[in-house]
Amino acid sequence: MSLPVLSSDQAEAWDALADVLAENGIDLTTEEILPPQPGKARVMAVIGKAGSGKTLLLAELSRVLREAGVDIISGDYEAKRRKDQRTAAILAPTNKAAFVLRMRGVPATTIHRILYTPIYDPEYERIAEWLTGVGERPQIPELTDEALDRAKAFYDQHASIPGALAAAGLRGSDFIRGWKRREDGLDIGLIDEASMLDQRQFEDLREIFPVLILFGDPAQLAPVGQSGEMVFDKLAPSQRLVLNRIHRQSDDSPILDLAHALADPELEFDGFERMVRQAAARDPRVIWAERVESDLMAQSPVLVWRNVTRIKLIQAFRAAYGAPGDALLPGEPLICDGLELPLKHRKKRIDLEARGLIKGAQVVYLGPGRKPGFSRLHVVGAEDPRLSAASIIKIEAPDVEEPFIPYAARMGATFLHGAAVTIHKAQGSQWPDVQVFAPDISAAAWSNRTEAGIPLWKRLAYVAITRAQERLHWIVKSRLARPSAPLGIDHLDAPVAGLQLAIETED
Repeated sequence: MSLPVLSSDQAEAWDALADVLAENGIDLTTEEILPPQPGKARVMAVIGKAGSGKTLLLAELSRVLREAGVDIISGDYEAKRRKDQRTAAILAPTNKAAFVLRMRGVPATTIHRILYTPIYDPEYERIAEWLTGVGERPQIPELTDEALDRAKAFYDQHASIPGALAAAGLRGSDFIRGWKRREDGLDIGLIDEASMLDQRQFEDLREIFPVLILFGDPAQLAPVGQSGEMVFDKLAPSQRLVLNRIHRQSDDSPILDLAHALADPELEFDGFERMVRQAAARDPRVIWAERVESDLMAQSPVLVWRNVTRIKLIQAFRAAYGAPGDALLPGEPLICDGLELPLKHRKKRIDLEARGLIKGAQVVYLGPGRKPGFSRLHVVGAEDPRLSAASIIKIEAPDVEEPFIPYAARMGATFLHGAAVTIHKAQGSQWPDVQVFAPDISAAAWSNRTEAGIPLWKRLAYVAITRAQERLHWIVKSRLARPSAPLGIDHLDAPVAGLQLAIETED
């Protein structure tokens, strides 16, 4: 087994995590795996700011666990457990955060997806057992050998059971009969973006994973309602592995430089803006912008602090594209604001959540569904992104207490417009280009508010600018550029053939 090359603080964290895993029967050095031992529950946290190497540690740990023979559970299918089997799951609070990890080769899924497990039709479960190596090649009357070969080729490349069955020509409604809350625990949970976890999610995860390893950034914003505290703040010092060294990218990152400059207690907002302007003058990855680019708003939201700013920017975006007041245009971005379903529709709620339609999910509107109140949607970052669902879409307007609702089922998924979002909601997401609305950061600075002893404007600025993967647009004036082209959906990846699943929540 090849071990990663680590800095001194990363190596110390790695050794501490390896000791915890060894105590629980998984020796990363010798690749020896023993059955789980009762009474060995542990929680550890790897804590560090952007660029400290948290994601590197998580990625290397998941790789070494796989090489040692630990089964990585994705949540889309689980074969029957063997007595000697050891399991791990790499989780993130949101679809977008999980998608960011998958793009780096880490087989991540969402917390919701691991809390609920699919119920497969027994006929097609035989295909899943064969693909995962626990059964023989099945004979399915309605599937040809060529179809099974396609399924095998897809699974070998992508390790996705739903995708493999779709490649064989099956629809999700053919092979998934429903969902249930997980009954059997797993062994190891690696949780990215742990600063976003609330206490309830943390307790749910502790019920499933005897060994829970959190990866989080202490400089981000804590979940709303937790008084500025994150779940790892309450852990004992021996459970907190702190990464202090910042690892610059090979070409240096002006965005990370700006993020870490915010740690200077003497830095004021005016001084920080001068740093942004100087960075923009020498590096094209930082852009000092006099206006918001509406073209970018369709791909990634403008990040703001105040709700009133968010609503005004959304209205300006819709006006720039000529969107009517009583309908949405295909390509308009949305944010899922929750599911309004009564208890008797719990199964349908689980269906939607398992497909990625959870609170905070980023969605693109594709057009009206076949039934009144339904919308066709693309869930950004979901493995199977296309679905149709009963929708309650709210379009807010400045100085209007009640939002206008152009599409409304009696119950279903609720959405807010996604052309602009608050920085709180943006945590866990990243985009190639990020527009930060600086007048809002300035307003936070003038308010003199603090969170956990740190000026609020610094936390807001840190979270906002670290959402940018490639370019940071620092918007300094309340202006909007005209779009260069109409809205559209051609840029969205087409769903895998046969994998679309219409979820009807009004039955």
